[in-house]
Amino acid sequence: MRNKVITPEEAADMIQSGQTMMVGGFGLIGSPLTILKALESRAVDGLTVISNNVGEEGRGLGRILQQGKISKAIGSYFTSNREAVRMYNEGKLQLQLIPQGTLAEALRAGGAGIPAFYTSTSAGTKLAEGKEVKQFGGKTYVLQEALHADVALIKAHQADELGNLTYYKTARNFNPMMATAGQKVIVEVDEIVPVGELDPEAIVTPHLYVDYLVLSKATLLEGGQVRYES
Repeated sequence: MRNKVITPEEAADMIQSGQTMMVGGFGLIGSPLTILKALESRAVDGLTVISNNVGEEGRGLGRILQQGKISKAIGSYFTSNREAVRMYNEGKLQLQLIPQGTLAEALRAGGAGIPAFYTSTSAGTKLAEGKEVKQFGGKTYVLQEALHADVALIKAHQADELGNLTYYKTARNFNPMMATAGQKVIVEVDEIVPVGELDPEAIVTPHLYVDYLVLSKATLLEGGQVRYES
């Protein structure tokens, strides 16, 4: 059995300039904050980030954005980080807005080997401009391509030593789908247990999708503050 456990620093070293990187989380909930903290000290730039949003101002992905390491963000809810909006208006950041349900399905499709799908969401709006449109049953649908990434950084609650994953409540959000759509999948977890200790019925992501495990050192506090263990 290969040891999949690495340090946050080793995980950050795997991120290269110009790559496309998926990052799990809804705001800071379910975000791999320990790995992102390690990435702050790495000299990378030109990243394309696929995430629901780009963290909060100065926290999580928001800190990576402040450092100028992200050139493009693909997601659904950028206004939670005013710096993302400001940088977009200043021409320092490209944004591709995708409706939230469409984003989730594009991630799932990427992991399932489905190249694209039609959805009625965004039909007749600016989000549909430049995309192929078709009629089915008298209703308009927009073609959305699947999403893939060089690296997926996700957050889970528990993992066994093989890499089977469970998630904690809403921290599950986009993480299971991203685990299937990244070429290299690095998972931050709260706890690593011996093989056999996880209830098979509770496992959401099978170990075959997981390349590396990182033990979390981050605690999300009330008010959105983050505490990191030394």
